[in-house]
Amino acid sequence: MKNQYQNPLASATKLFNTPLNLTNLISYFLFFAFGLAFGLTVSFSLQNLSLNLQITHFSFSATTSTLPPPTTGTSNTTDHAGLKQYLQPQTLTHDLTDEELLWRASMSPKIDVFPFERVPKVAFMFLTRGPVLLAPLWEMFFKGHDGLFSIYVHSDPSFNQSEPENSVFYGRRIPSKEVEWGDINMIEAERRLLANALLDFSNQRFILLSESCIPLFNFSTVYSYLMNSTQNFIEAYDQLGPVGRGRYNLLMGPDVTLQHWRKGAQWFEMDRELALEVISDRKYFPIFQNHCKGQCYADEHYLPTFVSMKFWEKNSNRTLTWVDWSKGGPHPGKFIRPDVTLEFLEKLRSGSKCGYNGESTNVCFLFARKFTTNALDRLLRFAPKLMHFNNNG
Repeated sequence: MKNQYQNPLASATKLFNTPLNLTNLISYFLFFAFGLAFGLTVSFSLQNLSLNLQITHFSFSATTSTLPPPTTGTSNTTDHAGLKQYLQPQTLTHDLTDEELLWRASMSPKIDVFPFERVPKVAFMFLTRGPVLLAPLWEMFFKGHDGLFSIYVHSDPSFNQSEPENSVFYGRRIPSKEVEWGDINMIEAERRLLANALLDFSNQRFILLSESCIPLFNFSTVYSYLMNSTQNFIEAYDQLGPVGRGRYNLLMGPDVTLQHWRKGAQWFEMDRELALEVISDRKYFPIFQNHCKGQCYADEHYLPTFVSMKFWEKNSNRTLTWVDWSKGGPHPGKFIRPDVTLEFLEKLRSGSKCGYNGESTNVCFLFARKFTTNALDRLLRFAPKLMHFNNNG
């Protein structure tokens, strides 16, 4: 009976004083603490998950409710480039390499029916050291004929002078590289000008000019002459002697032989078809790059030779830019103020005979060079009377 009614407190004290039971108690306590921590962690994680799901659901609902309605094919938004921007680049600034530019410009549509009202334009390409020296005369020439011409200027990269915003030359300089007289990089500059002009699908005729060139007729006459022509105007002839055949390099064969070799003025005029061929030439131009250096003067031989070999049927073998070689030397004569008279200009306008579309004409030159800024005042005075500038007829 004594054992049956023992004091519980004494029993508990005895239990805690037993080493084995104390160890068990510690184990139970640690297990309880671990369980409590685990439970709190899981509970906190579930609360965060629930909150994230609610936030995600709210964000998705808010985003969905504020989405703009889908656009249709008739949208007139300005976020996308339309046909006009593709056909007529609004700026000449780009960071294309020459290789990228030539590749882009060589693209030609196979469908010959235009999906827009096309007004053919003449691309006036100026190859200059700095500014277009006779710009006021050209301003008078272009005035009143917007939409019928495009202007491109390739000047030395060191030239950073800007043109007035109201000038037709404002913003018309293309990304350029250094050019040396008589060097192959002059042809590279001409191809660069052609490629930039070809990006505008409305350009159909391409004329190369210098900063010292002047127009001999008004715009309407020049535009009509070029647009109605069935030929290109690249001067090409076979010249004997050291400044002709003597410049030929035997290493250019067999693709370019002495029999193919031609010479001519670099100032050309051509249609869009030939311009595409010139910038796409990857066979003959590299030959000139490698073997026409120094005294070869590639600018006088590449185009005359290339065109005579491949596209002679449509070439007139003459230039539209008059120059004076009568004084001899490596450069043509220059004209200053006393040289500019009505009689002199009239002789340039109608003092020759040539062929045009299979018929004889006395209008053989549309442009002339080399005129200095000293002659500008007389040119501006004679232009309205003799050349009929500002006359649309």
